[in-house]
Formats: sequence, structure tokens, C-alpha cells
Amino acid sequence: MRVAILAESFLPHMNGVTGSVLHVLRHLSDHGHETLVIAPRAGEVDADLHGARTALMRSVPLPSYPDVRVVFARAATLTGLLREFAPDVVHLASPFVLGWQGIAAADALKIPTVAVYQTDVVAYAQKYGLPQATSLVAGHVSRLHRRATLNLAPSTSSRTQLEQLGVDRIRLWGRGVDTTAFRPDRRSDAWRQLVAPGETIVGYVGRLAPEKQVEDLRVLADLPGVRVVIVGDGPSRPSLERTMPRAVFTGHLSGAALGEALASFDVFVHPGESETFGQTIQEALASGVPVVATGTGGPVDLVRSSIDGWLYRPGDLDDLRARVADLTGDAAKRDAFAAAAHESVRERSWEAMVSTLEAHYAEARTLRAIDDRLLARAATRPWAPKVAARAPRWRRYVALGDSLTEGLCDSSRMAAGEYRGWADRLAELLAYAGGGDSPFHYANLAVRSRRVRHLTDEQLPQALALKPDLVSILMGSNDLVSGRGEPVALAREVEDAVRALRAAGADVLLVTPFLPRRRAAMLFAKRFAAFNSELRRIAAETGAILLDLEALPAIGDLEMYAADKVHLRSRGHRFVAYRAADALGVPDAETLGGLDAALHADNDPVLSGTWLRRDALPWIWRRMRGRTAGDGLVAKHTGLIQIGRGGTGARQRQTSG
Repeated sequence: MRVAILAESFLPHMNGVTGSVLHVLRHLSDHGHETLVIAPRAGEVDADLHGARTALMRSVPLPSYPDVRVVFARAATLTGLLREFAPDVVHLASPFVLGWQGIAAADALKIPTVAVYQTDVVAYAQKYGLPQATSLVAGHVSRLHRRATLNLAPSTSSRTQLEQLGVDRIRLWGRGVDTTAFRPDRRSDAWRQLVAPGETIVGYVGRLAPEKQVEDLRVLADLPGVRVVIVGDGPSRPSLERTMPRAVFTGHLSGAALGEALASFDVFVHPGESETFGQTIQEALASGVPVVATGTGGPVDLVRSSIDGWLYRPGDLDDLRARVADLTGDAAKRDAFAAAAHESVRERSWEAMVSTLEAHYAEARTLRAIDDRLLARAATRPWAPKVAARAPRWRRYVALGDSLTEGLCDSSRMAAGEYRGWADRLAELLAYAGGGDSPFHYANLAVRSRRVRHLTDEQLPQALALKPDLVSILMGSNDLVSGRGEPVALAREVEDAVRALRAAGADVLLVTPFLPRRRAAMLFAKRFAAFNSELRRIAAETGAILLDLEALPAIGDLEMYAADKVHLRSRGHRFVAYRAADALGVPDAETLGGLDAALHADNDPVLSGTWLRRDALPWIWRRMRGRTAGDGLVAKHTGLIQIGRGGTGARQRQTSG
């Protein structure tokens, strides 16, 4: 097998991602596989890469943490590298920036991807003082992992985290531990005498950075007979040395020196609350050292409380101090925990972990073959194939929203001044998918320029009066681009509408708003990401069916948009309609969408005037006068119309209003 590994971090910077990649390279080589490493270039690499080819890319340091390098590689460059190597699978190690470009390149070549979730970048954004970026980061992580053929999570907590982001195809895959480098007999009395003579050593190993919360160890500084020893380096070291003047800072250690230091601890402490796994915890256990760690994230799967260590309440530093004091004050308990710690990792060798990884590679290759048979999915991401429990059963569908749902700019096969739109197209798909045995009724209550308040005050009561069994909601864009209203508060108003419809017995198709891939649109990206994050939560809590358009990169393509640069053209409306039909279980919706796109030519009208005079200035003038394009207009259908046998097609009954 030929495996291409794209790593966000690599030598000479040593961290959990780099360490895992090196172990994988070694064992893949032992098993006869060929490997290519694509990673940031940050300096000379003189380690044994076990025969792997390398393509180290130009990178720039992260300003707040120079040891972390960021690669801004073009997808075309990565496509060329992958095409030349011809891998059977692409392994994405902790993907974020380089991984996003890598997954696009792999998709272009129809190569399966296995994304290994290893870094909680959402938590890191918070720790580094960027809370406003949290929703953007979460959205990016969600989109990236949803595009991967298969995702590997290192712990049950990280699997849950990915599931909450809407990611599917998740398998558990932990980390191996080098039981040769980390073992109890590496304990050194000479090292202990040099570092903390006659004292009980409570140690930490890892990066010294804000997300690791090493400053929490200050509460251990005055424990009787205890010396805190900190192994590692990073941007937080100067402040930590000031905060804990009695602690011993050894700097970065590796190889035999690290194994000796770790085995010479009496207690290992890990305070970080954003660990997806906790490799140093596992290495401490292998070294026969009991562990005290925070009771959240990856450590929960590694530390057996009251057997080989303690899990303390997250954020409770008094509990941390008490748990450490329990072990430093009782040598017999400490010895019993140490023996159990060493025994707990016997079956966690890297050899075993890489054998499991090979099985995941094989599964990804099988899944990719399935994805490639789903015609349109490869253009967005390889979605997990969905099988509807039964054909769509809805017979009364009502669409709520603004100009996007009204169908503005979708003039395909319509009379002058009339519009079709994705919701009308979806209604026809649902009507005929149901077999036509009973009448199908549809109403479109959407009106251009409407805001969330119009959804709750006007459209919701009208919809409830029609007694629908299915309602679609695509609303919020006008509020988000105008800056009126806070995204979370707006989402709560939408939530009230969803809950009211669900209480009335209707199913709800909840659609996330989206933006074109234009520089100007990025001004609103944070607000859209925050709003859509809430919509995902609402769908999960209410049982609404989620159409997550923001997670589909193709929706941002400029070819989807009309001449006004804001609304979808016919091609975009078709895209949304077939994605909605697929989400609702219409049989072969994606295949039908591909055929429709192949056979249908858009005949967009030729518009006079420039965009500035035709679209932008009238919009500015309306805003200055406090007016909107929808003032005085009513919905297409204030009541239900029948579609299908004996009924009137939706597109034959539309008006420009």
C-alpha cells in the first residue's frame, strides 16, 4: 500500500502530532508499505524517517507561537504531488490549514482520505484569547471532517465533540505507547538526587502554552516535602517561572533523557482541559507513575480513578491539590497505583495501533468506492450514503423564508418577471416521489427582504393555519448582513418557530444560510458561523431535519450566483433543491440532480446597466429611506395549491410578488 501523510506539524518541532507520525512511519515501513510525508518545512530534519519520501513545504510561524508553522499550499501543488506518488490513501494528521487543501486535492483525484482528529483547535482559539473566532474554527473543523472519507477520534469525548459538529463516519483510534522508551526500570536515583534531593517529585511533561493550563500547578508549590518539576518548553515558560519560583524547569527533553525523567517522577500531573487524548499521560502510565489529570476529554479514557490515578473536577484546583496530596502522602498507595499504571498499557503498543490503522485505511478505500458512485457528492464532499426508512410521506408542504426561498433570480422556464426557486422545485420532487396516490399540497409564504421577526410574527401563524406536515425554514441572512440582532438571539427566535411547528406535529427542514465566496462576504462570516452553529444545535435538540448548506463548499462557488452577486441563479436553486430532496429521503435525488444539471441549460436574462447602478445603488437608496425590496409584496401562495395529478404545477401559479 502507498500512504501519503499530510501533517500540520513536523520535525524539528516535536509534539504529539509529530511523534504519532514518526511511529506510524516506522511501523508502516516494517509492514512493507511506501510512504510520503507532506508537511511544513521548519528546519533541518535528521531523524530516521524509515524510508519515507518527503515534500516539505514553505511555511510561516504562528505569531503567538513561533514553533508552530502554517503552510499555505495551493491545492494544485498538492494535487501534483499526490498524482505523482499515486497513494492508495491520504492520511491527514490533525488537519486544519494544510489538511483542508490536501482533502481538496485528494477529492480531485478520487483518493480516500482518513482524517485523524488530534488537536482541539476550538478550545485552543479560546485559550489564545480569540473567542470571537470560535464559531469560525468550529465551522471549519466541521466542514473539513465531513468531507473526509473516514474520521478517527482518539477518545470517546473527542468522538462526541465531532458528532456535535455534525461529523459522521467516526471510528475510535487511540495512540500507541513506546514501551521500550517508557518503562519503570528507567527510574534513576541519580537524576532524582540532582533535581530534587530527598523530595517527592510531582512532574509535568508537555508544551508550556496557555491551552495546557500548566499555571494550575501553582497550587502544589507549598505541599510539604514536594517539588514540582516541569519538563518542556513553549511560550508560557517565562510567566510560569515567575509564577512558580520553586519549581524546577528542565526545558525540552527527548529520547532516553525523557524516559529517565518521566520514570523518576513519583506522581504525574496533567491539568489541560482541551486534550483530545493525552499521550504524555499514557507514557507516564507506561513508566509506572500514577497520574492525576482533569476529568474531562482524553484523560477520562486513560486514567482509572482510584486504580492507577485520580481524575479531579475540571477547574477545581482545591480538588487537584487534594488528589495530589493523597498520593504524595501515602507511599504504599502510590506504589499500588504505579503497578496498576504499568499494567494498564501492556496492550497499547504502536505495533497494535498501526495494525488497526491499516484496517481503517482499507475501510476508507471501500467507502470511497461507494462515494464515487454517488454522482454529485464528489463535487461537495463524500457524504455517508443515506438510506431513507421509507419514501417521503409528506402531503402538505409549506416553505418559509425570504428572497432565497421566494426564488428570486431563478427565471428558468418562467414568464418575464416570474420566478421559480428551490422550494418550488423541491415541492415537485416530493409530490412525485410520493407516488401520486394522494394529492400533494404546497404553499410558499416567503417574501424578499423578510427578517427573522417576520418569520415568527407573520409567516409562522399563517403556516400553522395551513396544518402542514412538512415546513422548510431558510431565514436569517437579511438580519446577519445588516448587523441587526445578535446571532445567538436571532437563532433563539428561529428555535421558537421550530418548536411551535414540531409541537403542532409538523416535520421541519431547517436550512443554514450561506455566503458566496467573495472577499466582501467575509465581513459577515463570523456572524453566519455563529448563527449556523446554533441552528445545528436546534436541529439536534428538536429532531428537525438539517440541510447544512454552509458545510457544502460548492454553495459558495460564484457560478451559483446571479448577476446581482447576492441571489442564487437557476443553477444554485437546482443545487439547493436536490440537496434538500436528498436530506428528505427522495430516492436517487443526487443522481436526478446530476442529470438535471447535465441536460438543462440556464438561460439567464441579459440585464441592462452596470451592477453598481442596477443593483447596489437602489439597495443603498432603499436602506437610507428605511425601505426594503419586499415592501408591499405578498407571498406567492397565501393558501395551499395542489401539485401533481389533477393539480396545478407550482411554477404555473407564481406571481412576481
